[in-house]
Parts: sequence; structure tokens; C-alpha cells
Amino acid sequence: MRPHPQAGARPRRRGEAGFTLVELLVVLVILGLLAALAGPRVIGYLSSAKTDTARLQISGFKTALDTYRLDMGAYPTSQEGLKALVAAPNNQGNWRGPYLTSNGVPLDPWGNPYVYRAPGEGGRAYDLVSLGNDGRVGGSGEAADVSNADR
Repeated sequence: MRPHPQAGARPRRRGEAGFTLVELLVVLVILGLLAALAGPRVIGYLSSAKTDTARLQISGFKTALDTYRLDMGAYPTSQEGLKALVAAPNNQGNWRGPYLTSNGVPLDPWGNPYVYRAPGEGGRAYDLVSLGNDGRVGGSGEAADVSNADR
């Protein structure tokens, strides 16, 4: 048994099902415009998120380095580097680490190692720097360095 069509509705014929080519093109143009308008904002948010992540990681390193200094009496040397936070250096002293919860020293959000120097510039005890997405000193935008001196 066939259901009765509702009043005012006409049955579809075989060739009338689906969308027309013009309707599909209009939808594609609208989607393209939305992607063109929203794309740069999304990329900007991702860039900003990576910079914020680097700042948070540097803050975590600061806590670990301060705890290391309390135990050992000094910050790790440039030669010992951040590895001293996860494995006891040769002069073990009162090392009570590991001071980082990760397996090894984490990389920055762009996959580059952090640069650690002790003593740091300008009278700081140390400098801790992410070199940004280009992995080189300096830069601007997403390539800008993120440092513990950026406060």
C-alpha cells in the first residue's frame, strides 16, 4: 500500500530528487567565504596558544629550578643544564629530584629545546629561553623568543 500524498504536495518524479548544481555551488561559495574569514583567526589563536604554553612551561621550570637551588645550594650550571632537573649531576650533593614530572626535559611547543644559561644576563641567576617557531635568536610574531625575562 502506498501512503496518500498530503493535500497540496505533489509527488516527486525521478529526476527531481536532490540539489541542483547551482544550489551546490552557492553552498560551496558560502563555505569558502566562511573559511577565508575564520581561517586567519584560528591560526592566530593557535600561535597565541603556543606562546602561552611556552610561558607556562618556563614558569614550571622556574619552580623546578628554585626547588633544585634549595636542595643543592645553587642553580644548575650552563653545562649541567636543565638535565640536572631530571637526573642527578656528578656533584650530587643533596639532589632530591627529579624536579620535573615528565620523562626527560620537555621541548618547547615548536619542538625545539629550551636554551638555559647560568648565570643569566642583567644580573639574573639564569636565563631560560624558547627560540620560537624558527628556532633562532630574535624574531617577531610566532618566531619571537619567549624568556623568563619577559615579565
